[in-house]
Amino acid sequence: MTDTPGDAHQSLADLVYLRLRERIIEGEYPSGQRLVERELADGMGVSRIPVREAMQRLEREGFLTVQARRGAVVADFGPADAEHFFAVRESLEALAASLAAQHATAAGVRDLERILVRTRKAAEAGRLRETVSLNADFHREIVTLSGNPLLRDMMAPLDGRLRRLFRLTTDADSGLPMCTEHQQLLDAIKARDPETAATLARQHVAGTRAFALRTLGD
Repeated sequence: MTDTPGDAHQSLADLVYLRLRERIIEGEYPSGQRLVERELADGMGVSRIPVREAMQRLEREGFLTVQARRGAVVADFGPADAEHFFAVRESLEALAASLAAQHATAAGVRDLERILVRTRKAAEAGRLRETVSLNADFHREIVTLSGNPLLRDMMAPLDGRLRRLFRLTTDADSGLPMCTEHQQLLDAIKARDPETAATLARQHVAGTRAFALRTLGD
């Protein structure tokens, strides 16, 4: 990477942000790890300016926290954090599912079906990282199919936290049961049944919440 002014610099800052964010989500930088601006810049071959901007953005989004005498460290994602996250997510996911059942196009439903097919194949093959990523894709697609741009904007900042939570709590045995629940939700959306879709979304989030809290509490 090289650092250049203007739009190129902004693109570089975005790229650094995405790389650091992905490393946190995937656990390459675990909770509590100290991130040093100079070391990150040297490792990525960039100046410290885009790294500083990326770290400030990650702090605003809850991925990093600044501690006295330690500087920036990767934020914890414990049971209390999960409780707050699920309290918000349950209502928004139910709304997204209800709206998707009302507004999803045939092409949009086919996109959901394709994601679910890929998720099931990944789960059957034990490809955990791919399963986690596709799980997040499925939920993101339902939000898109809601047809509500404000809801998309509200859910977008939660996407990274959702992927991080899935990465921390999903195991090889949870992939196929998750696919079964996704199939039921997909069927309700295809049937244009917003009430059932909302109920299933709430139940799915509640089940994920219970499993995540058990896992994080171990």
